[in-house]
Amino acid sequence: MSSLSRTSLVAIGAVALLAVTGCSGGNSANGGGGSSAESLVIDTAFSVETADPGHSYDPTGNMLAKALYETLVDFEGSDVSTPVPGLASWEQNDGATEFTFTLEGDRVFSDGTPIEAKDVVFTLQRIQGMVDAKPNFLLAGVTVEEVDEKTVKFTTETPLLQLPAILANPALGIVNSDVVIENGGTTDGTDTAQAFLDGESAGSGPFVLDTLDLSSQIVLSKSDEYNGDEESAYDRVVLRNVTESATQLANLKGGDTMVAMDLNGDQVSTLGDDLNVDSVPSGQTIFLLLNQSPENAGDLANVKIAEAMRYALDYDALLELAGAGSVQATGVIPPGFEGALDAGVEQDLDRVESALAEAGYTGQTLKLQFPNDYPVGGVEFTPLAERVQAQLKDAGINVELAPAPFATELDAYVNGTEGFGLWFWGPDYADSANFLPFGPGLKVGLRSGWAADANPEIGELAAAAASATDPDERTAAFTEFAEAMQADGPFVPLVVPGRNIAAAGDVTGAVYNSVWEIDIAEIAPAG
Repeated sequence: MSSLSRTSLVAIGAVALLAVTGCSGGNSANGGGGSSAESLVIDTAFSVETADPGHSYDPTGNMLAKALYETLVDFEGSDVSTPVPGLASWEQNDGATEFTFTLEGDRVFSDGTPIEAKDVVFTLQRIQGMVDAKPNFLLAGVTVEEVDEKTVKFTTETPLLQLPAILANPALGIVNSDVVIENGGTTDGTDTAQAFLDGESAGSGPFVLDTLDLSSQIVLSKSDEYNGDEESAYDRVVLRNVTESATQLANLKGGDTMVAMDLNGDQVSTLGDDLNVDSVPSGQTIFLLLNQSPENAGDLANVKIAEAMRYALDYDALLELAGAGSVQATGVIPPGFEGALDAGVEQDLDRVESALAEAGYTGQTLKLQFPNDYPVGGVEFTPLAERVQAQLKDAGINVELAPAPFATELDAYVNGTEGFGLWFWGPDYADSANFLPFGPGLKVGLRSGWAADANPEIGELAAAAASATDPDERTAAFTEFAEAMQADGPFVPLVVPGRNIAAAGDVTGAVYNSVWEIDIAEIAPAG
């Protein structure tokens, strides 16, 4: 889910802070092979506000939309590096401004009616028309038009090589236009179909919506009309809102649930061989930012202080706090994404001393602001900040900790008034263009008071990566951007937290995907 993105952060944070009580109860899962097993029970801390994909942009919401609706583009398993055909195959022009998608096969919606180009056009234009819908920004500058019954043309205002990756987002799942229009769906911004879609799904996915209770549980049933490649092994799926990871762990060990979505690194490290664990780096990066505005940082507004911090830290010791699945952040682009650097910096105290001297640092105290009630990937910010503070002190940099609740500190971060902050960022879709906002004059750069004229060279690298149309040149441009940010940027990338999903020993396929958490249809009884 979401990321500290333009639209999703506030909503995700609000949901995460709700005091919702987890539930537990027996399940009737059948681990046998052959015919469909009866029920699959999944425990997760809900971050979902609706079952309407056009309004959804939260981690649990993406997982739900992936089960109910299909997208034009897909990814295989946990690999988000290469988009593959979903409902459609595609071609593009050399300038990456025109994309033609052709619907494949004779796919149908859950009511048996065929999927046609009109459904694709309506789905995406509906989202474009709802200016307050969370996924709306994904389609900015994109024109969608029907060519014929099976063909849709996309035209973009600027080169958009990442369009296929964007279209894999479950929020852009294709809806049955006839059904949605009959129930209040429009493309002119007056849409009222959400209420209908919270009670009945209108997609082509392997499941249909049975019941939706955003405070306790969501129940899905296997779709009788599904004719795709991911037919479910289970007739019924129950997603339960269990907010405490300790409760999820107890339920899993006790056989009360089959998949636990939110265990931390310490918890999964104690699990025995009788349980299956998928423990991998997430797409999120936890980082320090050094504000470059004298108004907010005074005489500490100097990128050389950020350089000193990058080389002052013992990253292996920070990873001890992050736990299983976590890795060092090698730059603002996390490992696994196009252009990511192969290795992060290593501690170099001589370089720290040189950078501090060049910055004119004379022992002033920096106040580190951070949210103290919003773990990311199981990483608690308070102990991480304390370890950063201790390591920087050993290197001659004085830090005072200033924790605050997420809801309180968020405004200071977004508005760029923090002099020194500890935050996180994650992708809105599976493409490295998500990390260009760290550049000068761009969204995250401005949150650190880093104006466009502060480093025009890095700004040009970001622009080159954004507009590249040749895949090899694009990868090289992202790499150059990441290298320049590590050398001269005001950010200190720390760790990429792990994502740990645990499942019963007789269950397979519970694999993390940074776009939709897990693909429920891929989960099946072992053997």
